[in-house]
Amino acid sequence: MNYSLINFLTLIGAVGMFLYGMKVMSEGLQKIAGDRMRNILSAMTRNRFAGVITGFIITVLVQSSSASTTMVVSFVNAGLMSLGQSMAVTMGANVGTCATAWIISIFGFKVNIYALAIPLLAFAVPMLFMKKSKWKSTGEFLIGFSFLFLGLQQISLSVPDLKSSPEIFSFLQAYAEKGIISVLIFYFVGVVITMVVQSSAATFAIVLIMCSKGWIPFNMGCAIVLGSCLGTAITPVLASLGGNVAAKKAAFGHVLFNVLGNVWMLAVFFPFCDFIVWLTEYLGQGNPTLLMDYASQFQAQSPELYNKVMAGESADGIPAAHTLLALQFAVSFGLSIYITVYKLINFSVMIWFTDTYVKICNFFIRTKNKEDGEFQLRYISARLLSASELNITQAEREISLYGERVFRMWNMVSDLIHSEAGNDEFNKLFSRIEKYEEISDRMEIEIANYLNKVSGGRLSYESKLRISALLNIVTEIESIADSCYNIARTVVRKEDYNVKFTSEVYSNIDSMISYVNDALTNMLKILGNIENATESDLVESFNKEREINNYRNMLRNENIENINNHKYEYLVGIYYMDIVCEAEKLGDYVVNVVEGVEAQIRRKYETISAGK
Repeated sequence: MNYSLINFLTLIGAVGMFLYGMKVMSEGLQKIAGDRMRNILSAMTRNRFAGVITGFIITVLVQSSSASTTMVVSFVNAGLMSLGQSMAVTMGANVGTCATAWIISIFGFKVNIYALAIPLLAFAVPMLFMKKSKWKSTGEFLIGFSFLFLGLQQISLSVPDLKSSPEIFSFLQAYAEKGIISVLIFYFVGVVITMVVQSSAATFAIVLIMCSKGWIPFNMGCAIVLGSCLGTAITPVLASLGGNVAAKKAAFGHVLFNVLGNVWMLAVFFPFCDFIVWLTEYLGQGNPTLLMDYASQFQAQSPELYNKVMAGESADGIPAAHTLLALQFAVSFGLSIYITVYKLINFSVMIWFTDTYVKICNFFIRTKNKEDGEFQLRYISARLLSASELNITQAEREISLYGERVFRMWNMVSDLIHSEAGNDEFNKLFSRIEKYEEISDRMEIEIANYLNKVSGGRLSYESKLRISALLNIVTEIESIADSCYNIARTVVRKEDYNVKFTSEVYSNIDSMISYVNDALTNMLKILGNIENATESDLVESFNKEREINNYRNMLRNENIENINNHKYEYLVGIYYMDIVCEAEKLGDYVVNVVEGVEAQIRRKYETISAGK
């Protein structure tokens, strides 16, 4: 067999079709389920076993552990899931990948899906043009399903026939009979292939074809499949690169889980493979290790019939061909059993060491900036407590913490204004501000959802009004974060246009920052003790807001005069006023927060007076 460049490109295209089918099928399923999967994943964090079940279900539904683990990393990055909870979900996702192996194994050999794939497209494509989104999503799922098995069939036809290339076969044969050395070689082949294609399912499909055609021994196929378990960890690692320290810890935990699992499996590899062969035979599926010798004998005796069977053509009435097909299924069944039993044992052992994993991750990946590792809701959880009044108090504490995080964001903006553009420090600082803005959005949603759930409990009318005031406060704090981000973006635009502020402009901006800083500090003082906020603190906030307004007006008038007198360019004045006016707007949001507290206190005193 002359294996040309066209044959190689056909193989790459077939793998691409398989991966595209997996992607389209996964996306179709996610659209059919809507936001339910995301809600389930974010809510199922009560204990490690619930997390495992969640990870398993999500992975089975989307047919991709990469999708579910990447989602986990994003949740940890957003502070909606702790590191321990993410480890449990990751373990469940690892077990969930077994479903993909079984689908490929069973449908690939027991049912001739290839013969149905093209006709299935006749039903799937029209669904894409239907009005209902669910029908469109179902059509996408069916198209992905068809492409997956079309790609699998094409991979089978495009993989080079090692038996027709003696030099390649002898090379592999030499490395397939060196005991544990062979296992390690094929194991790392599995790692590399999966890292490249970023899909353990694609690796499993290739291994299944090579084993079923008798090109590599069954145990070497198991070694490649084992390597794919570690190779698939590259996806969450890539997803964590742009995330915070918590996201990197979650990705590291995923890698650690697979590494430790692979280590103990490699230590007992050959006995475990013997057990899998016995289990496959015990379940009535035959001995998968017999296929390689039988395929060689069958090809030598009837090469035409052998090629006919391998091409998927009918072999009715030919006992030898039926035996070959039975042994092929034994191999596919054995590989599926291998990965399933291994992952179940690995999960059953590792689940008890979740806390240890967390400690190891914290040891190896340390938080450089303490606040970067604190984007976790501290005082409230996804599930409601029985005492709704207590829930309101917990929400107030979380809101106070929310205000402190936004205040840290404001300090970053102050530093950014005086940072030199173009260097790493400037870029990192702006990236952190962007990350804080994203976290601020998520925190607003989580706290607001929590308060809405609390309001559905048994509460007095006064408590419901209290919740209404807290919802307004949360909204205004998020607006403060938006203003911080807007100022940061203005600074970046200023640097992009190479606009240079004068020392006087910087001095005026620093004065405005000082006014706003005082207002924010007083706001945090009030939020730290909402129940007992004093009248003097409230009055001071209103005075601070008036000072900010007056100073803004003065700077605005001066800016017009300075531009007319050519003290600085018009563009300097534009960016200068953008920063000043956004800072003044931030001051308005601060006083809105204080008014929300004032309204809550006023209702409290009105209730007490009415009671007397």
